[in-house]
Parts: sequence; C-alpha cells; structure tokens
Amino acid sequence: MRRNASTDLAWEAWGRDDPYFGVITDARFRKQQLTGANKAEFFDSGAQHVARVLETCRRQLDPAFSPQRVLDFGCGVGRLVIPFARVARQVVGLDVSDHMLREAALNCGEQSINNVSLRKSDDALHALQGDFDLIHSYIVFQHIPLERGKRLFLGLLHHLRPGGIGVLHFTYWTRSREPEGALRKHWRRARRSLRKLADRLRANPSQSRRDPEMQMNAYDVNALLLALQSAGVGRIYTELTDHGGKLGLILYFQRPAQ
Repeated sequence: MRRNASTDLAWEAWGRDDPYFGVITDARFRKQQLTGANKAEFFDSGAQHVARVLETCRRQLDPAFSPQRVLDFGCGVGRLVIPFARVARQVVGLDVSDHMLREAALNCGEQSINNVSLRKSDDALHALQGDFDLIHSYIVFQHIPLERGKRLFLGLLHHLRPGGIGVLHFTYWTRSREPEGALRKHWRRARRSLRKLADRLRANPSQSRRDPEMQMNAYDVNALLLALQSAGVGRIYTELTDHGGKLGLILYFQRPAQ
C-alpha cells in the first residue's frame, strides 16, 4: 500500500473511532471521556487560537486585516472553522477524512453555523475554488509525509489572494533527532510514562486497543522559506512552538498586493 493511502486510512480511522483525541491528543478528549464540559473546553481552545491568530496578523502584518473568505486546511471536527465562521463571511474546511467532515458538519449544526463549506481534501486540492483572504493550518502538516506536504503547501499558496495572509504550522524537529545524551534523558522519562500507562491499562482494559498511526514529520525550514520567497513574499513573522518536545513554527506571511 502506498504511504499516502496508508496515512489517509489512518486518519479515516481516527475520524471514525476517536475524532477529538485525533485533533488534540489529551486524555480528556478520548471518546469515552468526552463529557459536555470537556467538549466545551475543546471548542473554547479553538476560539482562543483563532483570536490569537487574527490579533497577530493585525499586529505583525496588516492592522486593517479582516478576512472575509477563510480556508482551514485539515479542519478535523471543526474546532477552528466554527470560530473563523463567526468573524468571516465564508469559511471552507478541508480534510482528508470523511468521518471528520461529518462530525464537523454536526458541530456546525449544533452551534447554528451556516456559512461553512466542508470539503474532502486530495493532493491536487481539487475541491478548492477561488482565492482566500486567509489560509490557515495548525497541527496538520506535521502528520503529512514530507513530499506530499510540500506539494500541498505549494498548492495552497496558489489559492492565497494578493494581499491575503497565510498562517501555516510545521514541525521542524523531533526528539528522535536530538543528541544521544538528550535521548537517554528522554528514554528515562519515556519508561516512567510507559509504567504509568501500563497501570492505567490494567485499571481500564478497554483502552488497550491499538490506536491508528499518527505520523510526526519534520520539515526543512529552508525549503519552506524558499517557496515563500519564490512566490514574492517579502515579509514573514514566525512563532516557535513546542508540543511535548516536537518543535515547530507558525509562519505568518502576506502575499504582495501587486
């Protein structure tokens, strides 16, 4: 089986079996623990993220930025399309998993959101039409094989209108690439975590099922910057991220108006 098809099947399984945990890997968002309060916290985290993104766009790139057409690439269950829909005229959510898209549609309906279009993603981005004021993706590219991710990144750039802003997140370093001494330290931590996990599984055997694959891929930052500069981007703003030792960056950039 091709690697791309394998990862697509894995994300379809996440969408079917444990969609909220597939978006944010926190035990509170496991399907069997997803209470009403936990689900509200899940969506509140999305609203906070969107508020930070828009504030950063205005502070760093364009004080008058007010996106009317927004794309959220890798939208999952709608954690970010819903708050984007409250500030924009139209939002498109793109995802490779049909189950994720169905769950996102249910969530939009529950929150009376009717200006979101949810579409199936493919490598050529056939579902996308027209340009966007804001193209956004967060904690998504890290799960996409590198060559495929690079093609998607370039494809998304073609849909950013002149004057539009891109906000895209990539992982560039993982613990597996750290020096040997650091690896020994993390291995000791991992053993402690495994012992705790074994204790939890003994207490709750239903959690012992095997989760689908969740790849972590580190991108070449030089290649990303070269693509942006080749597209005429002259200014960027970068924020660094750390998700449990998986280091990344959020690239904020504005396509030239001319």
